[in-house]
Amino acid sequence: MKNLDLTNEEKYRIVEMAWQDRTTFDVIKTQFDLSENQIKNLMREFISPKAYKRWRKRVQGRVTKHRKRVEFKPIRFQGPW
Repeated sequence: MKNLDLTNEEKYRIVEMAWQDRTTFDVIKTQFDLSENQIKNLMREFISPKAYKRWRKRVQGRVTKHRKRVEFKPIRFQGPW
């Protein structure tokens, strides 16, 4: 699996990006070449089961997590700083 080739810093970066509401799965795929399912598996691995369930509930069906459905068309992750 592709996740094994990632450093811990990259994995934490992906988790951070996945938590951001404005960062689409497509942007993560562009930067790290991970599918939506691989991102979900990584999240399941790195966060607690309760936090994972909360995250899935929040992003499931969320318009801003899918590039085809958003209006602003993000091209890369931009953090809160």
